[in-house]
Amino acid sequence: MARPYWSGQVQISLVSFGVKLFVATEAKSEIRFHQISRKTGERVRHQKVTASAVEDNPTEAGEALDKNDIVKGYEYRKGEYVTIEPKELEALRIPSKHSIEVSQFVNLNELTPEYMEKPYFIVPEDDVQAEAFAVVRAALKKTKKAALGKIAFGGREHVFAIIADDDDKLGGMMGYTMRYQEELRNPAEYFKDIKKVAVNEDSLELAMELIKRKAGKFDPGKFKDQYEAAVRELVEAKVKHAPLPTEETEAPRKAQVINLMDALRKSVGGGKETESAAGRKKPAASEKAAPASKGKKGISLVKSAKSSSKRKSA
Repeated sequence: MARPYWSGQVQISLVSFGVKLFVATEAKSEIRFHQISRKTGERVRHQKVTASAVEDNPTEAGEALDKNDIVKGYEYRKGEYVTIEPKELEALRIPSKHSIEVSQFVNLNELTPEYMEKPYFIVPEDDVQAEAFAVVRAALKKTKKAALGKIAFGGREHVFAIIADDDDKLGGMMGYTMRYQEELRNPAEYFKDIKKVAVNEDSLELAMELIKRKAGKFDPGKFKDQYEAAVRELVEAKVKHAPLPTEETEAPRKAQVINLMDALRKSVGGGKETESAAGRKKPAASEKAAPASKGKKGISLVKSAKSSSKRKSA
């Protein structure tokens, strides 16, 4: 098992237990590009030098600094800095450096995606901590709540959400660093100019039917990085001096639709123009979808291929 990213205590009122956090994500991209000189083909190196060295000899590389000679600095006035040593940061007395003190519990549906940042696996520190860990996990799952607290690592303090993992066989918990409210831009600045339109009931019904037909259980394994595969194919072709790959898939053709209703009908009908779409350009406002009869699925605006073939054979 990898080394834990963070170890400490979870504190809930008078209850506390030790936990370890592990980063739940990893970079899977196998393609790594380097910066190369176009003229010589040599790899470009970046060196850390002082600003004065560059100003004095802009055409020559200055003396590279050793990492031990580099320290963090805060610019409090133009061109003037106060330096901060690593040991001074370590000496800061912040409780969340060593413990997650749970301040409240919230409903899971209140944790909207825009606030969630990075996931972590949470496990008990050892077998002694397992009982308290299991009780808290079960309580969170039963109540459908998330525990909120603060945790400090990576040079800052984060809001941290603790959630019971769905898999009871594994019995773990998930943790998520969360964004602060001031880190999110005001959505009104971007949404305020969206034109307000009345939603047509027929269009809404067709759109809901389209969603229903394409609905399925989320399977993350179905989604693959096609760009990564295409880049790999390009790289391998250049290494072997083979012809470069070309796009084989046909570009999607624009459907000749007159309006949104026609586009929805064609989408629900599998790309074939339905009778109602072919017979008219604009749907009459008085026309409504007939309710589906008992025992039958779908809506009456779209003919099924089966019923169509039966009429032809008759």
